[in-house]
Formats: sequence, structure tokens, C-alpha cells
Amino acid sequence: MIAPFPFSAIVGQGDMKCAMILTAIEPALGGVLVFGDRGTGKSTAVRALAALLPPIRMVAGSPVNAERPEDTPDWATAPLGEIVERPTPVIDLPLGVTEDRVTGALDIERALTLGERAFQPGLLARANRGYLYIDEVNLLEDHIVDLLLDVAQSGENVVEREGLSIRHPARFVLVGSGNPEEGELRPQLLDRFGLSVEVSSPTDIEERIEVIRRRDAYERDTADFMAHWQAEDARIRAAILAARENLRSITTPAEVLRDCATLCIAIGADGLRGELTLLRAARALAAYENVVAVTREHLTQVAPLALSHRLRRDPLDEAGSAARITRAMQEVWG
Repeated sequence: MIAPFPFSAIVGQGDMKCAMILTAIEPALGGVLVFGDRGTGKSTAVRALAALLPPIRMVAGSPVNAERPEDTPDWATAPLGEIVERPTPVIDLPLGVTEDRVTGALDIERALTLGERAFQPGLLARANRGYLYIDEVNLLEDHIVDLLLDVAQSGENVVEREGLSIRHPARFVLVGSGNPEEGELRPQLLDRFGLSVEVSSPTDIEERIEVIRRRDAYERDTADFMAHWQAEDARIRAAILAARENLRSITTPAEVLRDCATLCIAIGADGLRGELTLLRAARALAAYENVVAVTREHLTQVAPLALSHRLRRDPLDEAGSAARITRAMQEVWG
């Protein structure tokens, strides 16, 4: 199996890499939505980050990647083994997937005739403690996207059929990507994603040459290329792990809370998801930078990621979403 492309070797795409790192630090952010051109490293970044993270400890044979034997659901039929280490899972969700394939399927006939809770786990069980990646999320059926967002937020998958109920942990980071020219997500679904990023093909000739050079080097001698970037990947991994430990100790001054609220009011964000996501993202960034408190500078850096997809459409304003957020920050904060 070929090793995933190193995360630190991805050229440019700073916003996308920042959003991925923030969700690795604080999964409660609610996932990342990446819209943009094909071939801009969206799926590469997801797999690279998962490979960069330390392996998870799990019970061999557990259908939900349980960390301890007692965390394995009682419906599991496979014999459990010893504690082993496995790479952080990255599960692809294909277009046209059925609800049963996503959530898992109950064998009603077996339950009624034998009195056994027979359950075939789905993709959500496999994605537990890892990443669930959806390419072309804007082409996925709305009710499937809604279901995924519900589970990602609650951390638990519940399957109910004919009076029978099965539940299991499903804590994962949801990453959706797509091309806006092929269709858009409903605003209600957009608002449910924590962060959003717009990516595009590089226009700078030197940057494009560097992308080609690195990809060619990776394909020609993968082992040598991986060794070259190993130290930088290790530095990012250590910073993420340290940020996870420091996250709960980060303080949030009152003026930062006021800044969150005034900015969200200024852009007309509905509800309070915008403020909460902005605060969580800024706190994760502060932890990553190993500082003790959130500042306005942290808000400034993450606001386009946390708020761009929550803007109301303005047909008279041709500026992009990120530009509108930047303009709003200048007007509100000076």
C-alpha cells in the first residue's frame, strides 16, 4: 500500500490546511466543507492529515474501532482480540449510497424468528474515531447529508426499525468537498458545517511548478520523498497533540466574546452557530500556537473559515464570501 502524500508537502492551500488542523484539534467544530476546482488537493489533504495523526488504539475485531472491550456494542458478533494500533480511519462515502449502507442494517426477520439483535454495521461504524470523506457532497441526497450532520454532531448513530433499536458511537470528523458549478448545498445544510474553505488552482507559475516537482518526486521515489518530509510532519503532529492537551486551559477574554457577537450581527448570521464556531476555531488556533488566551488576531484569521458559508446572498454585492467577511471585520472592529 502506497503511503499517503505528506501533509506538510502540500503546496499552498493554507486555508484548507488550517481548517483541517483545527478540526483535528477540536472535532466539536463540526467538520469542514471544501468547495473548489478539481485537482486542488482536497482528498489528498484529508488522507495526508489522517496519516500524520498518531495511530488509534483499538480492540481487534471491534466493528466500531472501540478503544476498550467494554466500549464494543453488545450486538457485535465477531470475537474480540487484543488491543492493537491502527491508522486513523478515513472512510469514503460514495455517491448514490443508500441509508442502510450509511447507518447499518437491522435483520428484522432474524430478530423476530430467533430473538437476536442482528445488525450489519455501516460506514458510520467504520468511521468512528476517524474521518468520513464525501466527494461531491453537493450531489448527495439532502436527507443523507442531513443524517450525517446529525450523527456528526451527536456522536452517536441510532438505527430504529419495526420497534427495534440499535445504537453505537460514531464520533468522526466530516469532510465534504465539491464543485459549486455542479450544484449547491441548501443553506440549512451549509450552516451545519463548522468550517468552509474555497480552493482554486494556483495561478502563480512558480507555485504550479513546485506542485508538479513535488508530485513527480513522490511518485518516482515515495520512500525518499516521505523521509524528506518526515521531520516537518512530525512537528505538525506534535503541535496538534500539544494543542489538544492545552485546549481546555485557553482563556477567552470578555472583549473577544463581544467581538464574536458584533461580527456575526454585522454579517446577518442566523442563530448562534456562527459565534460558537468562530469561538471554538479561534480557541483551537490559540492552542495550536501555544498561547494562553484567544485574541482578536485569532478571530481575524479564522472568521472567513467559520462564517463565509453563513452569509446571506446579496445579488448587489459581487465580492466573494471571504472578502465580505474581511470587509465586515474592518467596518466593525476598525
